[in-house]
Amino acid sequence: MRLQRYIALNSSYSRRKAEVLIEEGRVSVNGKIVTKLGTQIDPETNPKVTVNDEIIKPKKETITLMLNKPSGYITTRMDTKNRKTVMDLIPYDDLFPVGRLDLDTEGLLLLTNDGDLAYKITHPKFEHEKEYMVYSKKELTYAQKEKLEKGVTIDGKKTSPCKVEIKDRKTKNSHGVCHVTIHEGRKRQIKRMFEEIGNPVIYLMRVRIGKLRLGSLKKGKFRILNNNEIDKLPA
Repeated sequence: MRLQRYIALNSSYSRRKAEVLIEEGRVSVNGKIVTKLGTQIDPETNPKVTVNDEIIKPKKETITLMLNKPSGYITTRMDTKNRKTVMDLIPYDDLFPVGRLDLDTEGLLLLTNDGDLAYKITHPKFEHEKEYMVYSKKELTYAQKEKLEKGVTIDGKKTSPCKVEIKDRKTKNSHGVCHVTIHEGRKRQIKRMFEEIGNPVIYLMRVRIGKLRLGSLKKGKFRILNNNEIDKLPA
């Protein structure tokens, strides 16, 4: 097995990040620094692999789970302010969140111990779709819909074209309801897009990543993905 793959499978590092660490001389095997990409190791011999002097211990299995994240939880492994994190909702301490959802944003969040998979899902160059259900302060006009789809300017850079589907224009409290599909991952992107058109988001929920949908999973609950669902994830 190639050294960078071994690191990606057994840590939070992606394969690409592992390659960078190797080239920078920050990886050693059995006490010897390795800088050559493609170096082969045999996991069956229990090699001592370290990254930044930290031992990379082989995991017994790769786990990826889907969590329906509720509002009020930070998407991180730990929080210095002692706030609730998504790790409080699962019985695994060796997984890490794939990407992030804001404190008040709910919905589909993946957690895994497969660094390579996490890299493929989150890196912008792969352009994987993410679909959100959006409640806006007012009903979304077709002019606003068109503006969002064509792209709005955030921090001097225009967002990529997206898909907006208006779901309900007759809510009891006149809030707008729509689904927005993007393939970028800029910070607070959906909320900032709606702020730019003057129609702030009051509720946001991610319902899909690639071909994987949240479905009927209840808020605050999780389930481990099966092989067929793993195959639906970006490759």
